[in-house]
Amino acid sequence: MLLFAAPILKAQTSVDLDSDLGGRIAFSLDKKLVKGLHLAFEEEVRVDDGFTSLNRLQSTIGLTYKVNRYLKVGLGYVMINPYNSDSSAFKNIRHRFMADVTGSLAFGVWRISLKERFQATCRTGDINEYQAPRTALALKSRLKLQYRGFRQFVPYASVELRNTLNAPVIKAAYNETTGKWVSQETGFAKNEAGWFLDGFDGVYINRWRGAIGAEYKIDKKSSIDVSFLADFVNDKVVDANAEGTKLKSYTQEKGFVGWFTAGYTIMF
Repeated sequence: MLLFAAPILKAQTSVDLDSDLGGRIAFSLDKKLVKGLHLAFEEEVRVDDGFTSLNRLQSTIGLTYKVNRYLKVGLGYVMINPYNSDSSAFKNIRHRFMADVTGSLAFGVWRISLKERFQATCRTGDINEYQAPRTALALKSRLKLQYRGFRQFVPYASVELRNTLNAPVIKAAYNETTGKWVSQETGFAKNEAGWFLDGFDGVYINRWRGAIGAEYKIDKKSSIDVSFLADFVNDKVVDANAEGTKLKSYTQEKGFVGWFTAGYTIMF
């Protein structure tokens, strides 16, 4: 984090985003292949802008294996289909690959779990590679507490941090007198492509998330899950020209999005 932040502490500007509310609705199928090994498929729809705009469609397929009562591992793939409300079209599908490990312990009617997920999200379409890498890497850490003292009703709470692992490292300073960005010594000439970019090895936390919810087991084969997810955003955004010779702006965008979620799962 220090490598990423130190050169631009005085230059970076902060932008407060408008708070938003949205919803996520999901339908899942969970197939037991052999003991401990499950194949799952999920379709999800997201809306935002106060429930007035379609955000994305998302399809997930994954395998999980329960190694023992304390440990579970998984692999998955997600196709993210973002919706651009300005153009009324789906654009630039993203492909996400995931690997995760979950450790859990039970204390009477309480269960606590820690899930670590590494993910790589491949962007399609035209990308300015002086602003962001083609493949975004992240590590998500989620701590979850469940109360299992009821027969069919399982309330829970969770907190999650998402670490960006390959953010752009900017070596430039903002000149308040001229209103322009001034190059720092990075081994590049000022007018040479890449003069303000020092690579993609910046690491910082860009999401803090907290959720409260409950799972209700309808029967042995189906369940529903409802929750409220508080999503605090902290994104560092680079705007540069396509040639990489001019840094237009470098901002830290902060905001809050509240998500109401509902999911229905069938197991067979």
